[in-house]
Amino acid sequence: MKLRLVLIALLAANAGYWLWTRGDLAGFGLAPAALDEREPQRMARQIHPEWVQIRKEAKPSGTPAP
Repeated sequence: MKLRLVLIALLAANAGYWLWTRGDLAGFGLAPAALDEREPQRMARQIHPEWVQIRKEAKPSGTPAP
């Protein structure tokens, strides 16, 4: 019986967290901070983030291909 109560409590906590992250609880005053409001100091410290490029990793020439 205790395990069943623990399981129900965990499921309720998961459902509550899921609703909170989606913003569905904003009507009750429970809304997460917007993405740009979470760490404004980090956003202010970025220097030219538009220069960042994602590149594919080059394979070393000394290793044989499988």
